[in-house]
Amino acid sequence: MKPWNLAQTNYATVKQHNYEVAVLPLGATEPHNLHLPYGTDLFEGTIVGEKICEAAWNDGAKVVLLPTIPYGTETNMREFPLAINVNPSTLNRIIEDIVESLLQSGIRKVVLLNSHGGNGMKPFLREMSGKTESHLFLCNWYQAFTDVYSDIFSKAEDHAGEMETSFGLAYFPEYVAVNDDGSLPADEGAVQPTRFEALNEGWVSISRPWHLLTSNTGSGDPHAASAEKGERMMEVLVERLGKFLVELSAAEVDEQFPF
Repeated sequence: MKPWNLAQTNYATVKQHNYEVAVLPLGATEPHNLHLPYGTDLFEGTIVGEKICEAAWNDGAKVVLLPTIPYGTETNMREFPLAINVNPSTLNRIIEDIVESLLQSGIRKVVLLNSHGGNGMKPFLREMSGKTESHLFLCNWYQAFTDVYSDIFSKAEDHAGEMETSFGLAYFPEYVAVNDDGSLPADEGAVQPTRFEALNEGWVSISRPWHLLTSNTGSGDPHAASAEKGERMMEVLVERLGKFLVELSAAEVDEQFPF
């Protein structure tokens, strides 16, 4: 029995624990180049959540991992088959209802563990501020190790590149397509520049249409990926985010919280 994993525990166990923190992974269902599964973001959020919650629980945190939301915002991948879209307003309402359910269960500290770049959740946190007694924290886990990224990986990552492929090879290799010679049946993840310098330099932004930006939804070269790199990355995530959950669980919610 894993009392920190709601999907894998039972009511008899839940009744014995007063949880302080709920972790809600946010995933997506979308293509990831030619080699990674549509459920990549779903698997990543679930696995990161399991790893950090188990570590935090073993260190005394009263934390519970919720089932991952498998769908995210895919409006910019609408041209690809079975990229399942949930509009931001819809996703926000789903999360709002979940937060209310948690509040009914006495849990006021909620961590949104986001795996999908299309899930821009910061406006939701602003909207909920002052609207709920709950305290919401957003963690885009893929941004939690940017300072050591280049110590682990050799290629920049945007989507289905070296980092995500390394994650897959380490933790869901059965779903990663590999050729008989061990190579990946994926393209190089090259992206098409726009006709505007301001967009290419990042001075101006748009919601990128991925069928024009990429050839097969990959943005980032995956071919240097390895399971060992994925494991090294996970060590950093568990150390940093597991520690945060322990601290959050122990923190008193007073008028100065979280300061």
